[in-house]
Amino acid sequence: MSLASDDAGGAIVVVSGVPRSGTSLVMQMLAAGGLAVLSDGARGPDPDNPRGYLEYTPVRRLRQDASWLPAARGRALKVVVPLVQDLPPGERYRVLLVRRDLAQVLASQRAMLARRGAPPAPAEEERRLGALFEAALAATERWLEAQPHVAWCALEHAGLLGDPAGSARRIADFLPHAGLDAAAMAAAVDRALHRQRGADPGAAR
Repeated sequence: MSLASDDAGGAIVVVSGVPRSGTSLVMQMLAAGGLAVLSDGARGPDPDNPRGYLEYTPVRRLRQDASWLPAARGRALKVVVPLVQDLPPGERYRVLLVRRDLAQVLASQRAMLARRGAPPAPAEEERRLGALFEAALAATERWLEAQPHVAWCALEHAGLLGDPAGSARRIADFLPHAGLDAAAMAAAVDRALHRQRGADPGAAR
């Protein structure tokens, strides 16, 4: 965890991770805890994420156009790992970086594709994707550590599910300016919705 010393009241709360790592869950927890989220509902609930993705479409073009970013001050915004380094330095950020065992990430993606009728990816392609995810996470962590305008906190997906109350308190402590309801955040974690546990019985989608 890296903490900025300034008042974080106007900071943008960024939830990041690789796909299928639990970023939607963290966004749901923040919303339940009382933090406003920036989401346009363009990607609604589906069988892979029954509570919705809580995404904001303009994030996809963050590198080309960040003019909308001031609207995210004091709110939570989901930004996938490959785009985190495109966050402009003119804002202050508090980043919650969600990490998950990559074998479980790939298993969750495999299951998602199967539910959508897509053929499974070859094993070699999955290994390549896993390596890309691992490299992207490492590069993002190095970048976060080097930014004076960024505070960040790593969250383990297994911990979110295995100890929702402890994880909720950790998030609330990291975002003291938000006045989050930790009990409500913990209650937002529904283990029944998380299916891809892989080798770790405490982890899931």
